Amino acid sequence: MAVLRKDAIAGAKFQRNTRQRQVILDELRGLTSHPTAADLYKIVRQRLPRISLGTVYRNLELLAQMNLVRKLKISGSEARYDGNPTPHSHVRCIRCDRVGDLEEVAYDPGRSFPREMGGYTVFGCLVEFFGLCPACRKKSERKGTR
Repeated sequence: MAVLRKDAIAGAKFQRNTRQRQVILDELRGLTSHPTAADLYKIVRQRLPRISLGTVYRNLELLAQMNLVRKLKISGSEARYDGNPTPHSHVRCIRCDRVGDLEEVAYDPGRSFPREMGGYTVFGCLVEFFGLCPACRKKSERKGTR
C-alpha cells in the first residue's frame, strides 16, 4: 500500500491525507487499465460506498498535481489516470479505446527536445500512439479487415 507523505507535494501547501484519497490511490495503483474517473469511482465505491463522483474527480486532480499519478489527456476521449507516474508511453486502441502501456518506448518528453523553442519555454509535449489492441486485432483477423 502506497502511503501519502507530508512531503509528497514538493513546494506546495501540505494536503492532509484522507482515507478517501488513500483508497483512490491504492485502487488506481492496482490497475493497469488506465481508467476514467467514472470507471475508478465504480471500483472505489466497493470499498467506500458513500464516496461521491466529485470526490473522486477532485482527489485524482490533486494526486496528479502531486505527481503521484499521471493524468492522460488522450485526444478524442475523456481523461484517464495512470497509477504509474514514471515516464512511459501509452497506446490507444482505435476501436475500443483501451489504453495500454508501452514500456519499450519510454518517451520522456522533458529530455527529448530543447527547453527553449521559438521563444517559448517548453515544459513537455504529448505524443499519442494508436493502433489495435490484441483483442480487436484478433477480431479483425477473423473478419479479414483492419
